[in-house]
Amino acid sequence: MAETAWPSEQLVIAAQRGDIASVTALVSGSYPGVRRFAHTLCATPEDAEDAAQEALIILYRKIGTLRASGALASWMFRIVRNECLRRLRLVGHRPAPVADIATASAEDEVLQRLEAGRVAEAIAALPADQRHVLIMRDIQGFPGRAVADALGLSTAAMKSRLHRARASVHRTLRGGMIDG
Repeated sequence: MAETAWPSEQLVIAAQRGDIASVTALVSGSYPGVRRFAHTLCATPEDAEDAAQEALIILYRKIGTLRASGALASWMFRIVRNECLRRLRLVGHRPAPVADIATASAEDEVLQRLEAGRVAEAIAALPADQRHVLIMRDIQGFPGRAVADALGLSTAAMKSRLHRARASVHRTLRGGMIDG
């Protein structure tokens, strides 16, 4: 999996100092990573695009508040995550349009929407450290070592958090099932 490079620390520092050209380059250089985060975290593609745009606006307005110039990716991840969660809470999960109406019954569509919403809620309810590992490993598909490195964890700690996250999501989803 090819990984998009984030803008350099020197560019971040120049942007923090108010250099307009650097701020512009920082925002445009951050777009691919921000967009990728948004599409893996938000419930719908529309919400993802809106969250990515909002995150870039926040980056533009508040770059001076970033304390560690090397922490741009994790800062942006938190902004995107918070924006996706805000949209999920405000609007609720809007189901994606069904591709082939003729093959899916109304009951199947409702069940699919309910299940997707339950999964999104279960993931959103995880503690942040577990949610980050689960999203990066299981949704984004990053290798375990890459996830551990990105989050500053040992491989063992990453695996432990991933296991706890998966178990928690499984318990949440299993607890809400209706036995027939």
